[in-house]
Amino acid sequence: MKTFSRRSFLKRTGVAAGAAAVTASPALAAAVEPAAVETPPSGPIPHEPIVAVVRDAGLGEVTVLAGTTEKTYKDRTLVKRLLKVAATNRGANAGEVG
Repeated sequence: MKTFSRRSFLKRTGVAAGAAAVTASPALAAAVEPAAVETPPSGPIPHEPIVAVVRDAGLGEVTVLAGTTEKTYKDRTLVKRLLKVAATNRGANAGEVG
């Protein structure tokens, strides 16, 4: 039976903790990232607006339409933020008649 010294135990747990931190870093970055802040537009709408369409929220798929191009990306953080802002907008505009 192998015996572990305190030093070897700390080395092993340190490596495991480091690996866990590297794996969790995207989630950690998303949690630390500041929330979106509503602000007035800084200028007019551009000649060719950019539109983001959430294709599949569960997969984190968002399609970006710009000019005549369309590309789909997997970006769970962006999708999460877009859905959160959209829900806030729906709540704020609930009393408005369009």
